[in-house]
Amino acid sequence: MDHTIRTSALSRSFGDFRAVKEIDLQVEKGTFYGFLGPNGAGKSTTIKMLTGLLAPSSGKIEVLGCNPLHPKETLQMKSHIGVVPEDLALFDNLKAREYLTFIGLMHSMPEELLQARSDELLDLLDLAKDEAKLTMEYSSGMKKKLALAAALLPDPDLLFLDEPFEGVDAVASRTIRKILDSFVERGSTVFLTSHVLEVVERLCTHVGIIVGGTLVEQTRLADLGSGGSLEDRFLEVVGTDVEDEPHLSWLGDH
Repeated sequence: MDHTIRTSALSRSFGDFRAVKEIDLQVEKGTFYGFLGPNGAGKSTTIKMLTGLLAPSSGKIEVLGCNPLHPKETLQMKSHIGVVPEDLALFDNLKAREYLTFIGLMHSMPEELLQARSDELLDLLDLAKDEAKLTMEYSSGMKKKLALAAALLPDPDLLFLDEPFEGVDAVASRTIRKILDSFVERGSTVFLTSHVLEVVERLCTHVGIIVGGTLVEQTRLADLGSGGSLEDRFLEVVGTDVEDEPHLSWLGDH
């Protein structure tokens, strides 16, 4: 079995707080993997370790056959991944095309190819009409689309997406979903975190659920169980009683 991501007892602590606890991820090549969990479960910390931005406290990581902790291997890995992080780090004083040019040059892309792909991405993600604006003038949804364009620009083998639909309108969300579907259909891999379970259920082939830093479930979405939704299973796994519906006392029957 060809794995794009594999971890063994991967852990990360911040002082006495264990954010991620000995998780064993297995993400096969060509899958759309949804990494789910409540707020503070350890999702973003895990992505930072997988992408080489944060060193683990213990455990092993292999991404695209590389060790992100090895100086030479991490450069090789990063040349084949795209990342849309939780905290977008765009350059405020650049325009969209200037930012994509910077990303393309970092990947040593030929000028003609860089130009063609930038044109296509800016047009498809509806950013071309705002090319005169600096990114500091962008809405949160526009910034998210530009970050996705930058991640897709070098045609990576693996995409890490941390809440890619947050702040994005319905039309752009549909476009992004189609792009990601095509990305996976050609054999690449997507590692996605999202709180919108309907999107995960529609897009993903596999899911992993992390709760309190522990990976409590990892399976094919089709094998998650019959007769219920992903939301029902998620609530069951994270320990929420679906029968105990929250309510406000003053919104009861009158």
